[in-house]
Amino acid sequence: MLYNGVLPNCLTFPFMLKDCIKRFDFYVGFSVHGQIVKFGVCNDVFVRNCLISLYSSCGVLSKARFLFDEMLERDSVSWNSMMTGYLKSGELDLALELFNRMEKRTIFTWNAIITGFVQGGRAKEALDFFHEMLSLSKGGVWPDKITIASVLSACAQLGAIEQGTWVHNYLRVHNLECDVVIGTALVDMYGKCGYVREAYDIFREMPKRDTLAWTAMISSFAVNGYAKEAFGTFNEMEASGVKPNHVTFVGLLSACAHSGLVEKGRWCFDVMKNVYSIQPHVHHYACMVDIFSRAGLFEEAERLIKSMPMKPDVFVWGALIGGCQMHGNFELGEKVAQHLIKLEPTNHAFYMNLCDIYIKGSRFNDAMKIRDMMKERGVKKEVPGCSMIEIEGVVHEFSVREYSAIVSTEMMWVLHVLSDDMKKNNIHNTIAQGGREKEENAVKLVSSVFTAAAAKQIIVLQDTSMKITLYAIFKLGSGMELNTCLSGSDVKSKEHKNQ
Repeated sequence: MLYNGVLPNCLTFPFMLKDCIKRFDFYVGFSVHGQIVKFGVCNDVFVRNCLISLYSSCGVLSKARFLFDEMLERDSVSWNSMMTGYLKSGELDLALELFNRMEKRTIFTWNAIITGFVQGGRAKEALDFFHEMLSLSKGGVWPDKITIASVLSACAQLGAIEQGTWVHNYLRVHNLECDVVIGTALVDMYGKCGYVREAYDIFREMPKRDTLAWTAMISSFAVNGYAKEAFGTFNEMEASGVKPNHVTFVGLLSACAHSGLVEKGRWCFDVMKNVYSIQPHVHHYACMVDIFSRAGLFEEAERLIKSMPMKPDVFVWGALIGGCQMHGNFELGEKVAQHLIKLEPTNHAFYMNLCDIYIKGSRFNDAMKIRDMMKERGVKKEVPGCSMIEIEGVVHEFSVREYSAIVSTEMMWVLHVLSDDMKKNNIHNTIAQGGREKEENAVKLVSSVFTAAAAKQIIVLQDTSMKITLYAIFKLGSGMELNTCLSGSDVKSKEHKNQ
């Protein structure tokens, strides 16, 4: 083109840049950028949008943001391209900052922010975006199948069965097609929320099932402890001619681990390699180590770890430590935990694992030394443990550091009384036997769980001006039937398995 004296214009370069984006070819794209500057079309909105997409897709976000900030005129594609780049790179807060500044939000915008936050582990916020989208839907933007699939994934992460069921009904009311993608998302959501029957019914109703659909059903059985049904579904999958993938075998191996099926696990691992030519990933090795460790086969677990073609990750070592704690193999557990501390001296989880091993082995002085070591090295638990509950379709989160806005005076009273009772009964001696610090840690250990439990019952009963008693909280914490003695009347309810 240049050889023949034909000069490129603003229509030429977008095609070249899109090809670079498709191949993630940063260097060629950078050269094209030089030609764009040379021929003076850098300020064209379409050209600049493509440049932002190029640098974003290649992970050069600083360059993409520089081009974005310099734009004299921006359209929705400009905003979406920059926001998507942040989302793909895990920069969720920067993406949210752009999202909040956007005046016009398209369906692509909503799908990008919802999907990005789900994949980034912030599922609760993703659901908030979905509800905001619905509240603004009069503006002409309605959820599509991509939106629904992402929202169902968020519900699965949170165990938000009420919201998941609402989304399922939304599909029916608005006659949205339940294709293989939506069907698989529904199976996954119901399965992870513990509603295996509903997951199985949807799976059976699917006119077409691909590998992901079969895998979702197998994993649903596996995560809920139905190993026999998981392998029965796998046999049906084989008979139907659908080829399993590596995730399918993760589900099967997990089923073996939770059901103690050692020989079945060996068979599964062998079939994966020799029949389907799937090379084991680190997750498969972690499952096998879990199977052997739960069965007390520590020598076989260690041999497998030594034979791994890749470096064992924390899940592999964690599976081994879990087995050591289960069977009281404190010598091996101590060795593994110390090895992990050497590998990652700033990871608080490994110190806590070693501390737990010492406590279970009645080595309380050693446990205190680990605590002191953490203080000396400045190792702290950055992310507090939390509990989440769903009340009337709204997910509330509680942690040691902060509570949801629904925490009431009644619930705080319950928690204070519970804390005092634990101290009076020397719960610190039962758990750790190590001074006031351990007493406080023991109280903190259960505080988020009891806070969530107390909140649920108080909110459910607030409309009738009923007050929950300490007796009710103790019953709830022990998993027994809940009897609440409330201003002259008795109310009985039972906590569901997934709450």
